[in-house]
Amino acid sequence: MKDEVELGAAPGFVEPDVKAEFSGLRLDWLTVKGGLGPSPAPVSERLRALSNRYRGPNVVAMRMQPIPHAYRSFFRQIGLDPDTTRIPSEQAALARLLHGGFRSQNVIEDALLIALMETGVPVWALDADLVDAGGLGIRTSVSGDRLGGSPEAPELAPGRLVVADARCVHAMLFGEVAPGHRVGRRTTHITLFAVGVDGVPEIHIEEALWVCVEVLSTTSG
Repeated sequence: MKDEVELGAAPGFVEPDVKAEFSGLRLDWLTVKGGLGPSPAPVSERLRALSNRYRGPNVVAMRMQPIPHAYRSFFRQIGLDPDTTRIPSEQAALARLLHGGFRSQNVIEDALLIALMETGVPVWALDADLVDAGGLGIRTSVSGDRLGGSPEAPELAPGRLVVADARCVHAMLFGEVAPGHRVGRRTTHITLFAVGVDGVPEIHIEEALWVCVEVLSTTSG
């Protein structure tokens, strides 16, 4: 199936108090037509080519590059040790060393991985049917928030940074996505969102989303 962009990339909201504390924090999102399925040969080949670019010395040197350095600095700002809780690009690069290459999982996960490793900017995918039409943004959790909005889910501690819309919390920022909110077998539309921090140019955030769209557009059927 040829994926189609339903909405152009749009900036999400950032809660004013969060923006004041983390001035460069940004979320962009868009919606595409598509669903879960195996990656076609061109996507698998692209992953193999990326694997050749990320060998031991390259991975060690990553943290000195501007974009990984910006995410590492942000992690420290929010109280995470980036040498323990790895930023997304370093986590993926270390997995590549462990497995001897980037492993193809499905077209969604492969698109997210390719976008991450080509731009340094992490992207996540949600089932668009669960996302409010007003779009996504970043705020702090409040009393009564639950991941995914399910009454069965544990209540979140107030003050956590989360990705949310007008209806519910979809994910912890740089963390867990709500159960059942990822792209599944019944998904027909996908909401992609990318998160940038201070020191990451806006063009890289936009590029990460469009790399995902490009990869997903190779799916036929």
